Amino acid sequence: MARLVMKFGGTSVATVERIKNAARHVKREFDAGNQVAVVVSAMSGKTNELVAWCKEASGLYDQAEYDTVVASGEQVTSGLMAIVLQEMGMPARSWQGWQVPLFGSDAHGSARIEGVDGAGILAGFDRNREIAVCSGFQGVNPRTNRIVTLGRGGSDTSAVALAAGLKADRCDIYTDVDGVYTTDPRVVPKARRMDKVSFEEMLEMASLGSKVLQVRSVEIAMVQRVPTYVRSSFDDPENPNPGTLICDEDDIVEQQIVTGIAFSRDEAQITLRRVADKPGVAAAIFGPLADANINVDMIIQVVSDDQATTDITFTVPTADYERAKTLLESMHDIIAYQSLQGANDVVKISAIGVGMRSHAGVAARAFRALAEKGINIRAITTSEIKFSVLIDAAYTELAVRTLHSLYGLDAA
Repeated sequence: MARLVMKFGGTSVATVERIKNAARHVKREFDAGNQVAVVVSAMSGKTNELVAWCKEASGLYDQAEYDTVVASGEQVTSGLMAIVLQEMGMPARSWQGWQVPLFGSDAHGSARIEGVDGAGILAGFDRNREIAVCSGFQGVNPRTNRIVTLGRGGSDTSAVALAAGLKADRCDIYTDVDGVYTTDPRVVPKARRMDKVSFEEMLEMASLGSKVLQVRSVEIAMVQRVPTYVRSSFDDPENPNPGTLICDEDDIVEQQIVTGIAFSRDEAQITLRRVADKPGVAAAIFGPLADANINVDMIIQVVSDDQATTDITFTVPTADYERAKTLLESMHDIIAYQSLQGANDVVKISAIGVGMRSHAGVAARAFRALAEKGINIRAITTSEIKFSVLIDAAYTELAVRTLHSLYGLDAA
């Protein structure tokens, strides 16, 4: 007997019929003798509808009331899932985030998980193997006793945190894909599903453009060592595919140098020309951006020939591009740059793999291959297990396919 947390995303519970299909996956695990907790997202499209209602009600709405509204989407799904499971003859009840309780910070709309008390759910397991159907994406702030939500993708985070709190044997994330692929199969048809991927690699993939899992869910899984499967809810519930296991690096016998290629179109480039090359300039640029909650990623500094000025290039999320430009333009006299240039027709391509730690020249091969295809690299960043390049968006598919083949990731 195992203790499992099964999470179903919005597309997996988009209709009552799909909820019934998801329930059949739950029944398979229940019939196998396992203790099961289920975490559900709102039905596909419902959260967007609720957000739109908040904006229609007020241009400047109260964030705590916003959380109350948007949390209701998952409440509907959890109740419907419990009803379906009961109809199929299984003991089940719904749990809202505040009932579990899952404790969150008071940052409404983007709360951080502070703890999970699963005593009530465990008591249900002991009593009659009651299936707990929990509303994802939400919790309660213990100091204000108000509902808080965890931000988009928060149901993944809820599920992994619940699995850690219940000391579950594993957490199964059911979605509309059957696992984690070496890259997006829509861009590279030869991309293949991986049987296993390490926590560190998945964390990089999630943060670098892969949309399979929310970044914070992978962080929690890695810290708490929660084995996590990515599986498809659209598989036959009686004969499902195994999906991809996200696990410790030590659990992977054969490790490739490069595991996957990720890309993010959500990038914009800003360049400040001929900035005075003196102490404190970087702080004057990036401090205000940080204060404005604008995340800066790639940073390149090139000293000019005169040794007195420097060019500084960096990237920000596309959504923050205009805001970042406006902020920097307002600080022109403080930073004392000659000109500001920007571009939002760029893309970041990343190669990820723990095997890079022990192999030299991995990135150099990529630079050579991209050059042979006539692809110019605007910026480069590296870490222990990944490197990223910024290129013109027009070359996205060519670059991804080139690197995917270069590192032997194409399906046999």
